[in-house]
Amino acid sequence: MHRRDFIARSVTALAAIPALSASSSALSLESAVATALDPSDWASVRNQFELRRDRIHMATFLLASHPKPVARAIEKHRRGFDTDPAGYWGEHFQTAEPRVRAAAAEYLQTEPGWIALTDSTTMGLGLIYSTIQVDAGQEILTTTHDHYATIKSLKLRAERTGASVREVALYDQGGQTTVDEILTRMREAITDKTRVLAVTWVHSSTGVRLPIAEMSKVVAEVNAGRDHSDRLLFCVDGVHGLGIEDASFDELGCDFLIAGTHKWLFGPRGTGIICGRPHAWEAVEPVIPSFGPSVGVWLGALPPDSEYVTPGSYHSPGGFHSFDHRWALDEAFRFHQAIGKERVEARIHALNTRAKQALAEMSNVTLHTPMDEALSSGIICFEVDGHGPREVTEYLAGKGITASASPYPVSYARIAPSLINTEEEVDRTTAAIAELSA
Repeated sequence: MHRRDFIARSVTALAAIPALSASSSALSLESAVATALDPSDWASVRNQFELRRDRIHMATFLLASHPKPVARAIEKHRRGFDTDPAGYWGEHFQTAEPRVRAAAAEYLQTEPGWIALTDSTTMGLGLIYSTIQVDAGQEILTTTHDHYATIKSLKLRAERTGASVREVALYDQGGQTTVDEILTRMREAITDKTRVLAVTWVHSSTGVRLPIAEMSKVVAEVNAGRDHSDRLLFCVDGVHGLGIEDASFDELGCDFLIAGTHKWLFGPRGTGIICGRPHAWEAVEPVIPSFGPSVGVWLGALPPDSEYVTPGSYHSPGGFHSFDHRWALDEAFRFHQAIGKERVEARIHALNTRAKQALAEMSNVTLHTPMDEALSSGIICFEVDGHGPREVTEYLAGKGITASASPYPVSYARIAPSLINTEEEVDRTTAAIAELSA
């Protein structure tokens, strides 16, 4: 493609972006409904997945199965690339990602321009934490409950800047924690040197869901006495809350929400997002050049201050990705919208409460996830006396139940009832655990 042809095509495509974003509320749900989905029928929702029926799947939060609308979209894009790679890419590359951002923004009730597209939670964490503005003498505050990807990304940043990383325990016993305990420990841990607060919305180590909205209010109180350049930046790994909790980005109140979309959201494997507020995006620099509108700036087709060069487009890594997956991500957001975010949250919480109540009645089982729905989500961590987490998962596997063990220095067995599960499957799973505990 000649340079002038590229510029002409880019400008034409870019001109359509505002209209696409503005019409995000009108994005059709027909693609989800076309596969005979009855959003009011949980059996119909389950039938959207080609999961094998001879197992009870209690670990789909690790890597999701694609529902039919998502699988069909992936296949459509795959066929397009297989039959005419250059032509298909040239026809869609300028409009596909804005379309995905529009769907993500509608789901989070925020601005499409605030959303960057990534390949995973880990990539998103690395992109933000590798360049977030922090100076020698300042500190990054995180928790003892966070995942390796967060801890390692922050320590790498500290090594390059001379800043320090400090970890705080927001609770000692996950199953017994309270909102007051978490907020009190958070307040006590923040100092004048704290520049970044990095936490995880739902801890896959314990199943505890942090009260992010309340924590954001504490951060706002801290920032009320700080200069803009020194404000505390609140960053959240949201991967185990996104796709469950019915919360908008504004309701959460954090500066960055970073999440893979191939877990609870059932998005294409190898996709993720970063949602950031404009002032937060100003505190980081892109690591990988974007292939979005900033290419038009480089070519001279757009001015540097063009309205099309949004923080999300500027910080989305460029290069050739698995476009057949990334471009199908909008279908995952629309799948959830078709069911209804409020109904998704209620369903997953109901199944998890059912499982936790059964486990709590077992004398030889220790529950590490709170019963309180305000402090839990879709992951349940527990111990069975006399049996290690691997032994528990292997025992359940022998019963036709797929569970998991948390990959942390202190490991627990985990089950995670989701939209693809039934009450009967929950009861069979807890009954199997009862047999082992007995």
